[in-house]
Amino acid sequence: MIIEIGIVAGDIWHYLDQHGETKLTSLISGLDKPKDLILMSLGWLAREGHVILQKENGDYSIALRK
Repeated sequence: MIIEIGIVAGDIWHYLDQHGETKLTSLISGLDKPKDLILMSLGWLAREGHVILQKENGDYSIALRK
């Protein structure tokens, strides 16, 4: 499972690098991965300090940390 989380974390990083700051709902629809796996991977990236998460109007805004 940890390997899948790491792979999806890489997919998220590349998505954000190409698209810039995005909403969680857009990220989930933009990646063809299960929502639970995306959330676990996003948590990993946040814990490692690679992304910035901010709650906005019932959704979350996600951006790469520069």
